[in-house]
Amino acid sequence: MAKKFTTPYEVAYYDGDITRKMTIPAMLAVVIKTSEEQSDALERGSDFVASFGLGWVITNYEIHITRLPKVGEKLAVTTQAMSYNKYFCYRNFWIHDEAGNECVLIKSTFVLMDKENRKMSSVLPEIIEPYESEKIKKIYRGEKIEKVENGEFLPYRVRYFDIDGNQHVNNAIYFNWLLDVLGYDFLSTHEPTFINVKFDKEVEYGQVVESHYEMVDTEEGKMTRHEIRINDQTYCEANMKWKKSE
Repeated sequence: MAKKFTTPYEVAYYDGDITRKMTIPAMLAVVIKTSEEQSDALERGSDFVASFGLGWVITNYEIHITRLPKVGEKLAVTTQAMSYNKYFCYRNFWIHDEAGNECVLIKSTFVLMDKENRKMSSVLPEIIEPYESEKIKKIYRGEKIEKVENGEFLPYRVRYFDIDGNQHVNNAIYFNWLLDVLGYDFLSTHEPTFINVKFDKEVEYGQVVESHYEMVDTEEGKMTRHEIRINDQTYCEANMKWKKSE
């Protein structure tokens, strides 16, 4: 069975929004840091991966939220590199509160990218073996993402500080674009219960993206559909389910 790795985390004031609940970008930053700490402990950190001319890139998140942690809460953040096939690595994250209750489950898909030609690389045994992940042939296909049909959009320019060490827009920045368009009134009175997001293409410095969205009513409540586009090409797409904040 794949090795689990757990680290404590206290939600800082800068991790929260005006409702003092943890934001999605802050949450993702914490879980990714946990996976990096596991990799360092296994001597498979970013420098080791870079020695092959490669870097890790996230292609999908599937986020199941029971409740959003609050500022000041002490959490246990756990990660496990569950399985992998020729090209895709599947890693889970769990966030538990002090009482041991699961607040969030995140299922993620990673690929190795060749930093020179910006193309996907096959998974190297030298990199993956210490995690003791299960080798599989199946490709995990999550819930289908519904397209934006009759939406609105806002433009956002890609800034210098939006770019990370992989020379592309950090995944957390996409969530700023995806969520900001929903506006103050909605975001301050609703919280997500499920997020399914897929990153299709790399966005580069200086580009102007359009964050398209539409809101639909379902039997379960509000759902929003999202697409990040440049010149009618889709770079990122997402569906989110929401509930009224307590």
